[in-house]
Amino acid sequence: MNAMLLAAGKGTRLGSITASTPKPLLEVHGTPVLRHLAALCARHGVTDLCINTHYLADRIRTAMGDGSDLGLRIHYSYEEELLGTAGALRNFRDLLAQGPFFVLYGDNFMDYDLGEIAAFHREKGGIGTVALYEKDDVRHSGIAVLDAQSRITRFIEKPTPEQTVSRLVNCGLYVLEPRIFDFIPDGSPDFGKDVFPALLAQGAPLYGMVMDRPLIAIDTVEMYRDATEKKADGENDAE
Repeated sequence: MNAMLLAAGKGTRLGSITASTPKPLLEVHGTPVLRHLAALCARHGVTDLCINTHYLADRIRTAMGDGSDLGLRIHYSYEEELLGTAGALRNFRDLLAQGPFFVLYGDNFMDYDLGEIAAFHREKGGIGTVALYEKDDVRHSGIAVLDAQSRITRFIEKPTPEQTVSRLVNCGLYVLEPRIFDFIPDGSPDFGKDVFPALLAQGAPLYGMVMDRPLIAIDTVEMYRDATEKKADGENDAE
């Protein structure tokens, strides 16, 4: 399988921390998040890895290189204007459309078994599988409601208190089928705001797999400071 790492964001909520270092290259447990995710993909059989860039793009290219040291072939795109989490895939359509592929958000430190979620995806046979984990505070996350067969029946991005009908939040890890491109509109679409709700509205089968532990998010100064003190085995991971 091939994979896409989303790495174009500016990380504005991190203030001066990202003034000279793009958010995906911030270190957790002594390793840049993006490099950790690339190595995770390589360990699970990924050979071709796509990375979109925008903010401090040269820093990302220099840090990641061609991927040969990880056993990967890395392909880059540069976005003059941000294309959104879903729109970014269009630049790699020919490569990604060869079969099912992973999408990972390049600013979440996670250590999930990609083979396990790929097997779950094959078993369910849907257009996509979203990795989920339980979280108490879901205000800044996308939440999913599952039925008894793990099919997603609702997906709400950054819910209001009245919309908080689930504690299962989006990990920023997907397995997607090539036909997902039929649901990615022009412009700068986002998976959580645009694509997933459109899939559900049209009755397309989208599934959720609940992971056994949370990830480490570094969205704010406080979260990043907290992340640098966490243990690699997931103990005390970010809520």
